[in-house]
Formats: sequence, structure tokens, C-alpha cells
Amino acid sequence: MATNTRATKQKLAITEVLEGQNKFKSAQEIHELLTKAKSKVGLATVYRSLQSMVQAGVVDVIVSSDGESRYRACSQDHHHHLLCRRCGQTREFVAPEIEKLAEVIAKKYNFTDTDHIIEISGICKDCK
Repeated sequence: MATNTRATKQKLAITEVLEGQNKFKSAQEIHELLTKAKSKVGLATVYRSLQSMVQAGVVDVIVSSDGESRYRACSQDHHHHLLCRRCGQTREFVAPEIEKLAEVIAKKYNFTDTDHIIEISGICKDCK
């Protein structure tokens, strides 16, 4: 867990649940997994903890096509995601060519201090 977020018992339990996943999960799904693991963490606490974990860079968040926020423990290095629309499997990837293109576009439009998130959705080889 990153040093800029306080490591509470609840956050540690959430981290354990997320580290065993290869898919983004909603706060409700995370809460269900915690309940099955006999962890007494309320749903409101799950939401609050996830928010602070995202802000600390410990957890990544995406917004699914239905507008729901979904969470996953990811590597701390800058990366992007491939998401399977059928099974939800997620793969992290790094693409220097995307980083260069982002710099070119930002420069073209006179933007500085930029950031970006790339999510590519499709169908994974197992679902094909």
C-alpha cells in the first residue's frame, strides 16, 4: 500500500480481495467478496476506502459502459488497460508509442502538464 494513504484494517482487507482479481470489480462486488471472506467491512466503508486508494494511486478505477465505477489493484507504473467486453478479463500494457503520440498531440494544442488514460475494449482470445 502506498505511503500516502493510511493503512487501515479495512483497506488491507480490500487490498487482499483486489490482489486476487484479474478483472475490475464494482464496490458492491468487492463488498460481496469481503463478506464471503468473513470480513466485516460495510459498503459505505468500501466506497470511502476505494476513493482514497484511487487518490493514493494504489487502485485503478474505470467507468464501465453502464456508468458504474470499477476498481482493480494495478501496478504502480504508468500503464493502460485492455478489457474483454464479454468476461471482463483485464490486461495491463505499456506502449511507448502512445506516450510519444500523447506528447505530440499536447504540444500541437499547446497543452502542458498533461496526463492520459487509455482503455481498449474488445474480445479476449478465450471468449473469441
